[in-house]
Amino acid sequence: MRLDAAIDDYLGHVRAERGYSEHTVAAYRSDLVDLAGFAESHGAVEAGDLDLALLRDWLWAATERGLARSSIARRAASARGLTAWLARRGELPADPGVRLRAPRAQRALPRVVAAPALGDALAALETRAVETGDPIAARDSAIAELLYASALRVSELVGIDRDRLDRRRRTVRVLGKGSKERVVPYGAPAARALDRYLDVARAEILAAADERRAAARAGAPGSAGASTEAVFVGVRGGRMGTRSVYRLVAGLLAEIPGTGPSGPHAFRHTAATHLLDGGADLRAVQEFLGHASLGTTQIYTHVSAERLKESYRTAHPRA
Repeated sequence: MRLDAAIDDYLGHVRAERGYSEHTVAAYRSDLVDLAGFAESHGAVEAGDLDLALLRDWLWAATERGLARSSIARRAASARGLTAWLARRGELPADPGVRLRAPRAQRALPRVVAAPALGDALAALETRAVETGDPIAARDSAIAELLYASALRVSELVGIDRDRLDRRRRTVRVLGKGSKERVVPYGAPAARALDRYLDVARAEILAAADERRAAARAGAPGSAGASTEAVFVGVRGGRMGTRSVYRLVAGLLAEIPGTGPSGPHAFRHTAATHLLDGGADLRAVQEFLGHASLGTTQIYTHVSAERLKESYRTAHPRA
């Protein structure tokens, strides 16, 4: 079997049978297409041509190009998944990926926003929504409040349909990584923001989108109707995309002092750390975040420890 065909089959396997998200599959595809190109340049076009020396040379070439250790580690993981699958299918006599090693990725501590600063930013969003009556401002306020209240991944947030919100119980049912479903709560501020958006603003955004389509006589018939069950909608009337949420959060965090990533995941990191700082049990936070492994959740204990050490260094006279 040609290597490029084998890669396509493997990606179909991880998508259908392992339930990997489209984002994860896209990352695997990027890595493995690069591997196939490198292999072909070295005369290896069949899946059975893969061996440990070729895989090591591929990683070394990426290192020479200056790729980050985290990227090299991800490429090694992608290759190991492929070779293990090929070996199980009999395309390889043995799995060369078993002995493939990559530099351990540096695990940077996530950005955590101080509660007062984040509270001020969220209050400013609410004020703008209330005082201007702008439906987009109401939507943005609801997005920011829900991201922080429920520590959602951005893909989980944009994937929410209206029937997944229980506004009476203040819970939302989301589909996380590996197609695992969980129910998470949200608090009173998020409930107010969601009510303001869902009761009035969402319909106004959809109505404005319909008017623009009618005036321009553009767009396929029913293009908005396919996404009308989405909770968060864009100005064109369809389901809001992740990039729009990234822009919203990046703009919000740009006004708050601090370093580190400024995407929606910063809200997730912040919510998890604030929960642990407030005394929440680590396993409860694991379930809240939808982590398969407790080890993934434990990074937030490191964040709290780093904050404690920083406070110690700042305040203790003999630090």
